[in-house]
Amino acid sequence: MNALKRWLQSDVGYSFRQSPTAMVAAGIAFVCLFCSVFAGWVSPTNPFDLTTLELSDARLPPAWMEGGTTKFLLGTDDQGRDILSALIYGSRISLVVGLASVVLSVAVGVGLGLLAGFKGGWLDALLMRLCDVMLSFPAILVALLIAGVGRALFPNAHESLAFGVLILSISLTGWVQYARTVRGTTLVERNKEYVQAARVTGVAPLRIMFKHVLPNVMGPVMVLATIQVATAIITEATLSFLGVGAPPTSPSLGTLIRVGNDYLFSGEWWITIFPGLMLVLIALSVNLLGDWLRDALNPRLR
Repeated sequence: MNALKRWLQSDVGYSFRQSPTAMVAAGIAFVCLFCSVFAGWVSPTNPFDLTTLELSDARLPPAWMEGGTTKFLLGTDDQGRDILSALIYGSRISLVVGLASVVLSVAVGVGLGLLAGFKGGWLDALLMRLCDVMLSFPAILVALLIAGVGRALFPNAHESLAFGVLILSISLTGWVQYARTVRGTTLVERNKEYVQAARVTGVAPLRIMFKHVLPNVMGPVMVLATIQVATAIITEATLSFLGVGAPPTSPSLGTLIRVGNDYLFSGEWWITIFPGLMLVLIALSVNLLGDWLRDALNPRLR
């Protein structure tokens, strides 16, 4: 509680309290994250438990429409699964994959960018040319290629391996932006007086990089990571929509949208509309938080 109070009294906390948009976006993101983490307690049913499914309940409309029932507030899909419960469980998969891929991208990108900016020379040139090569390919194309090859090589792989391939495919191009951002900031920081003083006193270069330079380059990384979470979630949903993302036994929001797309023009619009709205809500709230954080950490905009 003391840490939260100190944060609310800081400049960033004051900026947060003065921004209704950031507060609403944080509230939406917190609710989505809470429901995803505690899906087993929040969800009315387990939509992926085959023993509880009834085909007679398939394609029921939402509760406020004719033929709907309060048992299924948002209706059911083609297999009789509760749409509301499927949204909660599906968003958990999307959030886990999105957050894990961003964490991996940050770890790789920050490390390589810090090394390239601090060391310079041929290592800097090599890593930046690698970044240029990665940026020449569309991120979704690379992710689709890696995920598709992984699915083809391991068609009967365990779910954990399938999710690992999916996270790796999204992270493969995600680290480039962090590397270039950190490299540019490090080039400025390495020539400042505090770094020169550390070198004169005999501090090891590795210690200078991680103890002195790294904390001063994390501001832009935090902003970029917040925005990239939404991008990673949308990329995962796109891959799942194309059939090379999350396994069918653990469908994410993209899989639910793909399933509902087959019934969109036959009148069962709720099967695809509600997962699509959930995806938009998560991505929009995270993007709004990223925009606020960018403004809050930029002293020129205060």
